[in-house]
Amino acid sequence: MHDTQTESRTANRVEIVCFTVEDQDFSIEISHVLEIRGWTSTTTLPHAPDFVVGMMNLRGTVLPVVDLSLRLGFGKTEPGKRHVIIIAQIDHKIIGFLVDAVSDIITVDEAEMQATPDVSSSRTQAFIRGVHSLDDKLVRAIDVREVLPREAPLSA
Repeated sequence: MHDTQTESRTANRVEIVCFTVEDQDFSIEISHVLEIRGWTSTTTLPHAPDFVVGMMNLRGTVLPVVDLSLRLGFGKTEPGKRHVIIIAQIDHKIIGFLVDAVSDIITVDEAEMQATPDVSSSRTQAFIRGVHSLDDKLVRAIDVREVLPREAPLSA
């Protein structure tokens, strides 16, 4: 009998989706990823935070699309044909992450993840769970729960 918590996690190993934002390498656990799509236009969502590009309809589910470049502090993305949207499920929410490109799907050892350096801001540490060292590059692991738009109180 074979018992696992999730197909993407085996002992201390986890599958991650690697992607780029502004020529920087990031990753999220594949267990959050529902699909990866080419860029499609979104519909503006009034009064949404500036990092929410808009919303899209994915087979009957309307979901927000977050510009990860802007959310991570790199600046606004002008999406085009080369961009992709990573559709992810975080808890009970489905969200799209606008990124430059998906580069790889790999398996890493969670125990080898290094902490985000102490010199980074608390805001950076909130977005980044840690860093994987892969070949000659460092891939930052995104904390997807921190990227989600926070609910703000309504103002009159």
